[in-house]
Amino acid sequence: MSVRDEPQGPRPRGPAGPAASAVGGPVGATLTKDGSAAAEPPLGEQVRRGPARFWPVLLLGFLAVILAGALGLRSDAQAAVLILVVVIALLFDYTNGFHDAANAIATSVSTRALTPRAALLMAAVMNLIGALLGVEVAKTVSEVITPPTGLHGLTVVAAGVLGAITWNLITWYFGLPSSSSHALIGGVVGAGLASASTVSWSTVIEKVAIPMVVSPVVGFCLAYLVMVAILWIFRRANPGRIARRFRIAQSLSAASMALGHGLQDAQKTMGIIVLALVTTGHSDGKSVPLWVIVACAGALSLGTYAGGWRIMRTLGRKVIELDPPKGFAAESTASMILYATAYIWHAPISTTHTITSCIMGVGATKRLSAVRWGVAGNIIAAWVLTMPMAASVAAVVYFVVHFFGG
Repeated sequence: MSVRDEPQGPRPRGPAGPAASAVGGPVGATLTKDGSAAAEPPLGEQVRRGPARFWPVLLLGFLAVILAGALGLRSDAQAAVLILVVVIALLFDYTNGFHDAANAIATSVSTRALTPRAALLMAAVMNLIGALLGVEVAKTVSEVITPPTGLHGLTVVAAGVLGAITWNLITWYFGLPSSSSHALIGGVVGAGLASASTVSWSTVIEKVAIPMVVSPVVGFCLAYLVMVAILWIFRRANPGRIARRFRIAQSLSAASMALGHGLQDAQKTMGIIVLALVTTGHSDGKSVPLWVIVACAGALSLGTYAGGWRIMRTLGRKVIELDPPKGFAAESTASMILYATAYIWHAPISTTHTITSCIMGVGATKRLSAVRWGVAGNIIAAWVLTMPMAASVAAVVYFVVHFFGG
């Protein structure tokens, strides 16, 4: 029996039917007080009755930042507004961590290669290390727009980051693995357009738009080929023994994926902070200060350890049913793409797009119907909407702050 020769046929439904999730219960189910499984309400019902404090807290935080920015403009307190922008950027880095934690560990958790808490701790440590390994992506992000100098420029940068944070929280709430990277780029470009700042369209097209389209396609095709190679090499091996060995290998591939996530995503926040420093004359933009590197690495790691359980369930179980060989193939392929784009092309690609497309690629080796294309369609829709929605929110924030700030 080969790795590929797994039982086929419809899965049983009902209380005993769904596949077990990585956290010990059926997929799409929650546990009642007596320990029995209860069906999880549909997404629409979750939205209607969701966490009572989520939307009010988001709204209050949104208004507080706008008010703080307006007061800073009124009082001409450039240093205070610069600190505020740095705090907002680190807040984005934190939300990026818990929003994208699933990118690095969803596959290893769903296949039980790692426990959820151990996987989160490993991802946090590897994110921290990855964030310290380079700054070329940060320089690319800092070149996307050329904002005005002084307080006006800080307003533009803050509005861009706020647009990204808002879209991150919305997609996290709905469990959609959208791209924090493209949310950040979209927010910065939206604020730049609203403020009539100079937007480097060549950088946006060459370093963002083209990789945004190419990296998922490459990820899908390359992961498909890697999985086919694994199936062929181990076609005569014992499935149980192969599963155990690939669980060990998957721990290493998950660590590699987390390292790539830190290498890519922490640098994007570094680029935003450098942009704010350049705006106020505190940096020439040619290097990234050490305190910026350490702060961004720490914020991303803390956010990662906070976890992203909603998105983890979508990536780990709802797209395809993963096993250890598939998880290893997806993670190792995605990490190679992240390293190549960071070190060779200096392009801020999306870790979310990369790992999701790789998961779809390995799933397609079983049969195309093994990929739940309805879920994949919702994810792709979130990808398409990310940049324009983040840009729109950023433009609104800029106009409100600039109006009240004078």
